[in-house]
Amino acid sequence: MSNFATAMPSESVSTPIRVRYAETDQMGVVYYANYLVWFEIGRTDFCRRRGFAYREMESEDGLFIMVAEARCRYKAPARYDDDIEVRTSLREVRKRVLTFAYEVYRQPGEELLAEGDTVHVITDRAGHPRVLPDKYRELFLAASSPAGRAP
Repeated sequence: MSNFATAMPSESVSTPIRVRYAETDQMGVVYYANYLVWFEIGRTDFCRRRGFAYREMESEDGLFIMVAEARCRYKAPARYDDDIEVRTSLREVRKRVLTFAYEVYRQPGEELLAEGDTVHVITDRAGHPRVLPDKYRELFLAASSPAGRAP
């Protein structure tokens, strides 16, 4: 396999979420760590819409997409019962690393609540870095090409 590094970003995938009471603190504001949970929900949705379920990558190939770094910048508070939208895109694909970008908006109105990114290393079951197989790399790269983008 050739040495590859592709910077994107891809077209984003939108995932709607309604803020649950359990996700808020005593002030009625979403607890900050829940944004990382929403990033995971968006990332899983992104992968599914691009043609594979992460669970299959684990069971069929023994590979994992381990979080190596996470960043979130908070712009405005989300509150109980808000309708929000997590927009997930793929920023970069490298041999052993994927970088996803996220934006969280309150709906309606498109108010930006948070933005961030996560960096992931492809590993085997023992946690050793591995090369992203071509079949997954092609799915991710198709997400960045006009012909491969979902409506």
